[in-house]
Amino acid sequence: MKTRMIRINDELKKELSEILRKEIHDPRVSAMTSVIRVETTTDLKYCKIFVSVLGNEEEKESVMKGLKNAKGFIRHLLAERVNLRNTPELIFKLDDSVEYAVRMDQLIKEVTEADARAAHSAEEGNADGK
Repeated sequence: MKTRMIRINDELKKELSEILRKEIHDPRVSAMTSVIRVETTTDLKYCKIFVSVLGNEEEKESVMKGLKNAKGFIRHLLAERVNLRNTPELIFKLDDSVEYAVRMDQLIKEVTEADARAAHSAEEGNADGK
């Protein structure tokens, strides 16, 4: 990816995060919504915004509906804040990678603790057998 597109994506991500945090007052869009990644097409017509939502499936669905409903307002604010010839059409996508990483970390900790307990039990068994 070219440096220009990286800079544009970073700027859009920063501004979108700020807009979601301060400007969106829709109760469906929770405070636990964060922009993970932004991918803009090279012609600046479309912008995919990957958001992470902490909560259950119902809450995630509600947040996505709220974002879809506020898309025009968000695009308007983005046009005011970011100096681009064309403000891209916004496409919100749910990104579960953060939840997946947290779950994997939890599973690794559980396995590590189980291994440590098994090793400790084996050491005690060897000490008793002497």
